[in-house]
Formats: sequence, C-alpha cells, structure tokens
Amino acid sequence: MGIIAWIVVGLIGGVIAKMIVPGDDPGGAGPIGIVITIVLGIVGALLGGFLAVAMGISNGVDDFDIGSILLSIVGAVIILVAYKAIAGRGGLNA
Repeated sequence: MGIIAWIVVGLIGGVIAKMIVPGDDPGGAGPIGIVITIVLGIVGALLGGFLAVAMGISNGVDDFDIGSILLSIVGAVIILVAYKAIAGRGGLNA
C-alpha cells in the first residue's frame, strides 16, 4: 500500500476512532490536530493489523479496502482508550 493510501486510511480510521471514544482528544483542533489524527489512524492500522495477524483472522493491512479501514479504527480506538486511561489518572507523573 502506498504512502497516500496509508495517510487516507489513517485519516479515516483516526477520525472515526475519535468519534467513537468520547472526551478530550490528543492534539486538539487545527493543523496539529489533523496530523495527530492521521498518525493515530496509521499507528492504529499497524496495531489492528498486528492483532488480526496474531489472532489468525486476517493477513493484516495490505490494501486500501474496508478491512484495512476497520483494522485502523479498532487499533486507533485501543490507542485512544489506553491514552485516556493514562491521562485520566493524571498522566504518568501522578
């Protein structure tokens, strides 16, 4: 999958994950928020693909299709929930 496809999958997955998980989002609004959303979706796609391969239900994120977007959403939701669990306890310094 090309870099443009990864960016599009990341943007779609990150935006949908942010809609699914309520609360304050990392990055905020503006250009930085869009970049954070794309990175969240791309990392989510990597995590989702890794988990799908580990569970034997998919060959991972290898093409621009609905399966790749779903894996990106699942991975990004997991990352957001983990972030909010850590940030909700006052961050790493608390």
